[in-house]
Amino acid sequence: MAETPNRPELAAALKAAHPASLKRLQDWIAHPTIAAEKLNVEGGADYMRQLLLDAGFQQAKVIQTDGVPGVFATLDAGAPTTLGLYFMYDVKQYVPSEWSSPPLEGRLVDRPEGKAIIGRGAVNQKGPETAFLAALHAFKATGRKLPVNLVLVAEGEEEIASPHFKQIVQNPEVLPAMQKVVGVFIPGAGQESNGATTIDLGAKGVMEVQLISSGEHWGRGPAKDVHSSLKANVDSPVWRLVKALDTLVAEDGQTPAIDGWFENVKPLSPRQRALIAEGVSKSNEADVMKQLGIRHWYKDEDYLTASYRLASQPTVNIEGLVSGYTGPGGKTVLPGRAEAKLDLRLVPDMTREEAEAKLKAHLAKRGFGDIIVNVSGGYSPTETDENSLLVKSQMAALRKAGVEYSINPRQPGSWPGVTFTGPPLKLAAVGFGLGTGGGAHAPDEWYLIDSNTPKVAGLDESAMFYVDYLYELAAMTGQSGGRRGQRGR
Repeated sequence: MAETPNRPELAAALKAAHPASLKRLQDWIAHPTIAAEKLNVEGGADYMRQLLLDAGFQQAKVIQTDGVPGVFATLDAGAPTTLGLYFMYDVKQYVPSEWSSPPLEGRLVDRPEGKAIIGRGAVNQKGPETAFLAALHAFKATGRKLPVNLVLVAEGEEEIASPHFKQIVQNPEVLPAMQKVVGVFIPGAGQESNGATTIDLGAKGVMEVQLISSGEHWGRGPAKDVHSSLKANVDSPVWRLVKALDTLVAEDGQTPAIDGWFENVKPLSPRQRALIAEGVSKSNEADVMKQLGIRHWYKDEDYLTASYRLASQPTVNIEGLVSGYTGPGGKTVLPGRAEAKLDLRLVPDMTREEAEAKLKAHLAKRGFGDIIVNVSGGYSPTETDENSLLVKSQMAALRKAGVEYSINPRQPGSWPGVTFTGPPLKLAAVGFGLGTGGGAHAPDEWYLIDSNTPKVAGLDESAMFYVDYLYELAAMTGQSGGRRGQRGR
């Protein structure tokens, strides 16, 4: 295993820069980009660009797309090895009244885990990304070169399922740079209370879609809201949408029932099941349930069975239903329009294109061809070989740090890793890092800054781990030879 040269100097630099690192995160939280609302899309890209330049990237530029712009940056350390990084700078929407402190304030609070920051984007993804930037600032402060070169791509549409991310990666200036990397990783913060963490080899794909039922488009029911007394002889677009939605899942309200939905679903391999079982053995089920705010898994399944289901089953989820009047009291109307927001999670070997076609065909076959289907974004699942050099180097870094870890074949959430693992790049791409947090997409999202236990990393410890990892990767790629090292899906 590699040794970090003069490690105490780097650790001291991180400690001295702790107030600046925290302020950097708080300022970033106060500067949100929300793609769904077209909020601060240009300013967010410029802000991301400046953060990268401040951290030591020699060049960082905004890449325009048909939607929200991205950022492309390179740091050339003159090293034989180049590492790819994926960042996102956008965040989810928020309702301030649901938070215990203002969601853009970045307030420090006491939690059982230690001192944490509360704010939208704290753990998803600005906290973990700030930890990596803090590592780069430590190199800069000590006047030393990185042991590897870096190529980074960032997007501002991850939270709307990355509809234009391919345009960033396939940009004629970006793609040749990405073709030089040994692999790509997205910083993470997945440590549990016992310190155990995971390397996520894959992730489910996703398709985000809006279904609209309207009297105007249907040709039946009212074109606008009318008095509810007319329900006796006027069709309801709202009930039509409800009936259409009901066909998408089985009677359990859980299992997808879209025609042909499971046609290309690949079962978990024996190795994947073994990895999931190993991860469950190192996880604390009670802590996981407490963080999720649940008391039972689906069908009251045991933790292992529920974990197999989580990795292997595609899903049809209703994010929201909107129609008619929802204010105080009642308002006797028959709405002329109803809409539902859905996300559909996909597993190998499903594709986003297949999912869209099957959803539309399913609705049309049942007479719901008038239901408008607007796909706002999405991508196919992603998988990486556990024997790829990228994953092996991460495993080595975790062992050296004394961190218990497991290999997670597939996380239930989604990120556009398939843009890297699929053609033309066909690179290894995973999620990886120390630290912890919670509440992503929810009120009171948090990220741990100062841990009260040595088992779980705070901001500075997470940054120092990234410093050590870069040296570990450099040593392993140097042993394997070649600029790109071992690739792998």
